[in-house]
Amino acid sequence: MRTEKDSMGEMQVPDEALYGASTQRAVLNFPVSGYRMPDGFIKGLGLVKAACASANEELGRLSQEKAELIRKAADEVMDGGHMEQFPVDVFQTGSGTSSNMNINEVISNLACQYAGKPIGAKEPVHPNDDVNMGQSSNDIVPTVLHVSVALALQETLIPSLEHLAEELEKKSEAFKEVVKIGRTHLMDATPLTLGQEFSGYAAQARKGVERAKKAVGILGELAIGGTAVGTGINCHPDFPGKVARILSEKTGITFREADNHFEAQGGRDDAVEVAGLLTTIAASLTKIGNDIRLLGSGPRSGLGEIALPATQPGSSIMPGKVNPVMSEMLVQSSMYAMGLGNTVAMCGRDGHFELNVTIPLIAYSLHESIKVLGNAAKTFADRCVADIEANTETCDQLVKRSLMLVTALNPHIGYDKASKVAKKAFAENKTLREVVLEEGLLDEQTLDAALDPMSMVHPSA
Repeated sequence: MRTEKDSMGEMQVPDEALYGASTQRAVLNFPVSGYRMPDGFIKGLGLVKAACASANEELGRLSQEKAELIRKAADEVMDGGHMEQFPVDVFQTGSGTSSNMNINEVISNLACQYAGKPIGAKEPVHPNDDVNMGQSSNDIVPTVLHVSVALALQETLIPSLEHLAEELEKKSEAFKEVVKIGRTHLMDATPLTLGQEFSGYAAQARKGVERAKKAVGILGELAIGGTAVGTGINCHPDFPGKVARILSEKTGITFREADNHFEAQGGRDDAVEVAGLLTTIAASLTKIGNDIRLLGSGPRSGLGEIALPATQPGSSIMPGKVNPVMSEMLVQSSMYAMGLGNTVAMCGRDGHFELNVTIPLIAYSLHESIKVLGNAAKTFADRCVADIEANTETCDQLVKRSLMLVTALNPHIGYDKASKVAKKAFAENKTLREVVLEEGLLDEQTLDAALDPMSMVHPSA
């Protein structure tokens, strides 16, 4: 152990640690869950600190030498290095001050190493005076929240949903001639094609992509520049604009200074809105996963309209059983994301005066939702949707047995007579065709044309 000092006095810090006294206090103060801040958030800290150093250099407040040292260290963190140096629990100070000081100390100590100085020297780069110049945890952590979540959406969730949509669209095209019975209220309805059904799922996934893109836009406003309470004390007036510009250039995402810094730090409404969009995406994925597992139920006593790929044995006691495990995975993942979304909503209401004090939990919840939904959607696309096959014989048999084809007789014999035909066919276990001919309601040619399922799925004007 080595001895370091902060504003509260001396603290014993592990020799190998790149962090300092403030971080070690947090490690000792918050031994709660063992869950650390998400990697994406830590990388976001590195990205934002590098941008801040460049902005301060442009403003002449930070020397080129110090700015280059900070950028070098921050870039290493941004690239995923030194993750073991960020041990602070998610359940920490609600402003994320511990995580902000964690990155400040790590960057400072890396800079010390680059300059041939001992760890903890705070020279040539000081964690507060240099790395945190013009900043406060109260504006840095919300800024990193927005930047890191926007990047996670762009790099993880959007590509996964696009991939799922593409696989569903392929199946929609492949199944466009497979006529099957429709179902509303879980009961037989008029026919459609399996391709049409899958086109609905594909459209849901496509809308999920658009919702995720909308979420990226919502996160474009940054709290940077508000410092302690939103007034911008100790911050150059041009600093936030420069930071936003640099971040935009580095990420390809449009970031800008918040219109109102008091809202940007006191409220987390943007995060709640993003959580709502993620919840909507999770609801869509749940619907898709549930429908596909029901359509594939069986193989002999279920619907069995599609055949799902066999990915693993389904039972430890029933030989040969295969279960819709990919659908089950997708549904569970979506439920988890919905729960995290509700957590964010509750966090959003806990903004007291000039600061929301649940930001680490919001960051964890959003990053976790994006990671799980992204991985689940991609896995479902690759290990389920891609290999789904249509059971055309089953689809055809179910259509022929359905009484809801009677709907097509309405224009010919009227609703009331059509209803009587359906009831008689059901009671006497006959086909609609048999009953209509028995009753002399239509001639064979007109009847066959009316009951043609293909004419029902593509009705003419």
